Amino acid sequence: MTGRLDRLRALLELPLIVTHPANVYYLTGLASSNAVALVEPDRLRLFTDFRYLEQARALEDAEVVELPRSLFSELPRHLPVEVGFEAEHLAFAAWEALRDGGVQPVPQREVVERVRAVKEAAELDAIRGAAEITTRMLERLAEQRFVGQTEKELAWWIESQLHELGGDGPAFEPIVAAGANGALPHADPGDAVIGRGTTVVVDAAARLGRYCSDCTRTFATGPLPDELARSYEVCLAAQEQALAAVAAGASGPEVDAVARAAIAAEGLGELFGHGLGHGVGLEVHELPRLRPESRDVLAACGVVTVEPGIYHPGLGGVRIEDLVVVREDGPPEVLTTFPKQLVTVS
Repeated sequence: MTGRLDRLRALLELPLIVTHPANVYYLTGLASSNAVALVEPDRLRLFTDFRYLEQARALEDAEVVELPRSLFSELPRHLPVEVGFEAEHLAFAAWEALRDGGVQPVPQREVVERVRAVKEAAELDAIRGAAEITTRMLERLAEQRFVGQTEKELAWWIESQLHELGGDGPAFEPIVAAGANGALPHADPGDAVIGRGTTVVVDAAARLGRYCSDCTRTFATGPLPDELARSYEVCLAAQEQALAAVAAGASGPEVDAVARAAIAAEGLGELFGHGLGHGVGLEVHELPRLRPESRDVLAACGVVTVEPGIYHPGLGGVRIEDLVVVREDGPPEVLTTFPKQLVTVS
């Protein structure tokens, strides 16, 4: 963890209390629902309660301090007067406890996340492994019967396969969205029976060693209406163009704009309403963000999704998503290798 701490300290002007569980784990190795790390220039302290004490003491490089389960009732007396905090993650009640305890909390924004955005070799290996399991699941899925099953039944099948193939579980709850539900980018699988002649958007992926993957493929259950068939081709072309734009030094808005312009040129721009992609690692959504309002810049060894979508309300949707590693030079390494040409299932 020393290299991670050194990279973080280079970004800090004040000691930082880290409260987001994924960030605490990243910096210390402790998986806990109730822990705070204090990163100072010359030491790392880890505050937790009795339930996690033995796991914490087994870690290297951290001074462990046991506190009551209500950590913030006692935490202020262990802190410097002025301390940074994670503005995106600290609850207001915790902020009040710091202030009332005589601490001056100073907001810091996404500093640990910026360090996490550049993956180490072992992290990349875990993500590659998760993506490989995801690809194998999709290969099996393409051989399954879709028509007559419910979205929920297919989602359950997908989750069981991710375990059977060696994953530690799904990276997120699988999305299976058929027919009109496919026009909902984050549809919940329901009891709708999948019919013929429509698209089925499947967004599902494995988690391995606490690291996530992410992939979406859109299947057809027979000949599609012209609008959906054309949208698939437009979406695929836009996705391929955006993939080619992924490179170290490119900004999130620049890459997003490539796909957005390609879809808009075909008169479908208003049907692509979400960002092009996001970082993936310990969480399925993390830095960098590939969307118009982002200020993020892609770095070598970052892992991002490229996932344009076209959504026709009341009819169906198309989304095609790959997970890639940003390289210093040349095209990205594509981790999700299931074919992207439209696959028709029964």
